Amino acid sequence: MPLTISDSIQIEDWEISESFTRSSGPGGQNVNKVSTAVELRFEAERSPNLPIGVKTRLRGLAGRRWTKDGALVLQVEDTRSQARNREIARDRLVELVRQALVKPKRRIATKPTYGSKQRRIKAKKVRGDVKALRGKVDREE
Repeated sequence: MPLTISDSIQIEDWEISESFTRSSGPGGQNVNKVSTAVELRFEAERSPNLPIGVKTRLRGLAGRRWTKDGALVLQVEDTRSQARNREIARDRLVELVRQALVKPKRRIATKPTYGSKQRRIKAKKVRGDVKALRGKVDREE
């Protein structure tokens, strides 16, 4: 069943692979016997459904989770349940891709106003005067 990101973008099953390992942390004997940790691997670079801009932003958001061959690897071992960990991993993948869909606003450079320049210079002057008063006092005897 494909993951729906938005109206136009869906992640197909062949783009995602999951492997299960033994989890660390709480769980007692369960930790030693059951493979509950999930490693979800999404082949983002090869995905035909993601536009190039989204892939670029996703690479930036993923950071160290992005592999050299263009895959996004998410590891989840939050709960003792394998099914719940799978669900959390898929939710995190969807959330990451949704964040990558949002184009950042282009910053428009503006100049400071005349008044703000004057206030800044006045504040610097006042601060300089305060510091000037801290000097050594000459004693005249």
